[in-house]
Amino acid sequence: MWNERYSEPGFLFGTEPAAFLVDQNAYLKRGNKALAVADGEGRNSVYMAEKGLQVTALDASDVGIEKARGLAMAREAQVDFQLADLQEWDWQENTYDLVVAVFIQFADAPFRDAIFAGMKKTLKPGGILMLHGYTPKQVEYGTGGPPSAKNMYTEDLLTSAFSDMKILRLSGYDRDVDEGRGHSGKSALIDLIAQKT
Repeated sequence: MWNERYSEPGFLFGTEPAAFLVDQNAYLKRGNKALAVADGEGRNSVYMAEKGLQVTALDASDVGIEKARGLAMAREAQVDFQLADLQEWDWQENTYDLVVAVFIQFADAPFRDAIFAGMKKTLKPGGILMLHGYTPKQVEYGTGGPPSAKNMYTEDLLTSAFSDMKILRLSGYDRDVDEGRGHSGKSALIDLIAQKT
C-alpha cells in the first residue's frame, strides 16, 4: 500500500518536517544518535540530520526510502536509511539518545504495543521518546491518518503505555495542518514526550 501511495508524483506529506518536530527543537541536540521510525519519504529524518544529529531512519517502503535518499542528497544531509519491516526489526537495546515517531498509526493494537516496547528498549537511559499522532476525533475531520478510531491515541492509552517512563509532555489539541496532500486541514493531534529512566 505504501509503495503505491509513495509512487505518486511529489511528496505525499511534503518535504518540510512535521510542525511538532520543529516545535520541540530543544530536544534535537547536535551529535546525538536518533532513530526515526516509519519515516516515509524522509522529511523528518533529513531535518534532524540537518540539525547535526546522527540519524537512522526506518521504513517498510523502498519507494519511500528512494525519495528520502533523494531529499537527503538535495539537502546535503547524512541519514542511514534502512528498509525495515517493524514486525521483524531487531530493536537494539540502549542504542539511541532520541527516538522519533510521527504519524505511525498504521498498526493494530498488538503491533502498536510491540512498536512501543521496541522504541523504549532501543532508547539509552535518559533518552527521549517523541511520539506525535492523532486522537480518535481525527476520524471526524478526515484530514489525514487511517479511517479507524482504534488506531488513534488517547491520553489514557499513552499514559498507560509509557507509565514506566517520565512523561515530560502529553497533550491533545486541534491544529490546522499543512503537510503535503496526505495531511491537510484541521486535525485532532496528540503529542507525547517521555524520558527513559
